[in-house]
Amino acid sequence: MLMFITHPSDRYSIAEEVQMVLEGGCKWIQLRLKDASDEEFRQTALEIIPLCKEHEAFLVFDDRVELAMEMGVHGVHLGKNDMDPLQARETMGAEAIIGITANTAEDILKYKGHDVDYVGLGPYRFTTTKANLSPVLGTEGYADIVKTVRDADMLLPIVAIGGIGVEDIPALMATGINGVAVNGSIINAPDPVAYTRLLLDTLNETVSALRKKS
Repeated sequence: MLMFITHPSDRYSIAEEVQMVLEGGCKWIQLRLKDASDEEFRQTALEIIPLCKEHEAFLVFDDRVELAMEMGVHGVHLGKNDMDPLQARETMGAEAIIGITANTAEDILKYKGHDVDYVGLGPYRFTTTKANLSPVLGTEGYADIVKTVRDADMLLPIVAIGGIGVEDIPALMATGINGVAVNGSIINAPDPVAYTRLLLDTLNETVSALRKKS
């Protein structure tokens, strides 16, 4: 499971970023533009929605629940200071994808028994992408949190986020997470399309190797 999170850069437009990762095989895009107005966000979404449809990729908005409903995208990712996920579910309906942000096991466990679809857990390491960064987790932090959550019989998919590159995937996946969310390492790569393919290949190879061990 690979999610690409958009991030403004000097190299590419948001639409160019999305086009490249889609060409690389990524099927899950989060449109994140924290400082944009709703109109700026809408205009960018209008550029990338056709790209996601063409490549049959899921598209979620970072927050912006009303805009997500208006534009008919697959769902939203909600940070700790965004709309409550349970309110978002009530607003968006049963079919919407609703993801949440977490930094601790407690952040995840409070949604046990509630209808959320995945958790973005992080940060893995320091990243300049996000302001007011929570404490970094590292692989030991992920392993401890995943164990606590699974021991509580909570099977919510966990996606690692925060400064992740292809070299981190084997150790991260070994902690029991279900996928990774990436942006900087892709858009800063010499060839973002090829790097996206490398990420996906590494994820698939790692999952296969872990299954053989289990």
